[in-house]
Amino acid sequence: MPSSDAAFLHRLLDVVTDDIVPLTETGVQRGNKVFGAALLRKGDLSLVLAETNNEIENPLWHGEIHCLKRFYEMPAASRPAPSEMIFLSTHEPCSLCLSAITWTGFDNFHYLFSHEDSRDSFAIPHDLNILREVFDVQPGGYRKENAYWTARSIRSAVAELPAGERTPLEEKAQTIAAIYDRLSSQYQAGKDDNAIPLR
Repeated sequence: MPSSDAAFLHRLLDVVTDDIVPLTETGVQRGNKVFGAALLRKGDLSLVLAETNNEIENPLWHGEIHCLKRFYEMPAASRPAPSEMIFLSTHEPCSLCLSAITWTGFDNFHYLFSHEDSRDSFAIPHDLNILREVFDVQPGGYRKENAYWTARSIRSAVAELPAGERTPLEEKAQTIAAIYDRLSSQYQAGKDDNAIPLR
């Protein structure tokens, strides 16, 4: 399903709102960050699984990693192949999550908020800092199309649409951004009380 298709993008944003946000609201109340992820079937865009950050249990349980953990806890007989799914991430995956998506065989991911948003709007600069300090990769420097997967920004895909299709998607994205602004403020206000190493 092409990332430029308006119905496809509406579906991704609806999954963020209806399936990821409720989990994230509970997670943030417990002290976790705002990042979440979901898996959808490519064929009909039905939801397979949604999850959110669970770093207070384990600092490795980023939203994407926790989603993958739960996915591989599903019975193998009822678990779709990664090649049959869309990987949706609320935020552009960090280096840990990029590697996990690669190692688990997904050929795509779509994200709403960028690394720069994580740093500037959500006051969590670690994605860019780790890419720069550990891998010597500057912002935006990793390859979004490579032999393993293709990464797509939802906002960039929306911006490419004709105005009549673009406007309702932009409004939906702005509504989601306001929700995440609230959740981010809640996380920032309480983060000193948790034991997450990189807060």
